[in-house]
Amino acid sequence: MLRSVMEPPWSLRIQDEAPLTVAAIVDGFAWVTPDGGEPERLVAGDVAVMRGPNPYTFADDPETPQSIVIHPGQICTTLDGVDLAERMDLGCRTWGNDLNGSTTMLTGTYELHTEVGDRLLRSLPDLVVLRQGTADLPVIDLLNQEIGKEEPGQGAVLDRLLDLLVIAVLRAWFARPEADVPAWYRAYGDPVVGPAIRTIQNEPGQQWTVGSLAEAVGVSRATLARRFTDL
Repeated sequence: MLRSVMEPPWSLRIQDEAPLTVAAIVDGFAWVTPDGGEPERLVAGDVAVMRGPNPYTFADDPETPQSIVIHPGQICTTLDGVDLAERMDLGCRTWGNDLNGSTTMLTGTYELHTEVGDRLLRSLPDLVVLRQGTADLPVIDLLNQEIGKEEPGQGAVLDRLLDLLVIAVLRAWFARPEADVPAWYRAYGDPVVGPAIRTIQNEPGQQWTVGSLAEAVGVSRATLARRFTDL
């Protein structure tokens, strides 16, 4: 988890190949442009989720020439490979070109496929943008408060807050009428299949059968089997 503080002109090419990244604009604005896609303007309160491994660009303006590259492992260099880690270090988990810059954003990256499920990744477009005011996301303010602290267990705190932010954003996005919601996600809200899934997850050591699971959720075996097949 990192707080970036930037003052124009700036442009970051992100080619870290991470499977999932989330960015929340705290102050100012930024443009995000997936390779081959259309630029999206983000303002304070907006959240963007980028699905890798395809590259994308964050900038103060889509026309600003790229000057910084983020490589796998979150290694930061100039276009010709000069390391920028020390030059752009602004303090505890804070990075950028100006500590008083007009744009502040929080960025969290899941660097490994084992950190996020393939089923979830397959259900997402390259870019998801959730606009300010379309969802209640108090976790952004909490992340902004916590990111500059150096307390015992702070890494774990930030990781869990990032998880909460991603869950909240995806819940809100999947709730939109135009979202291509995967069947497994819709199933959680089904009055028959939803409780069955949660029962299995709560007691994974049980030798569940269709009959015993149907009894646990209070429906017939045939009803449970039909609903599972449908969903």
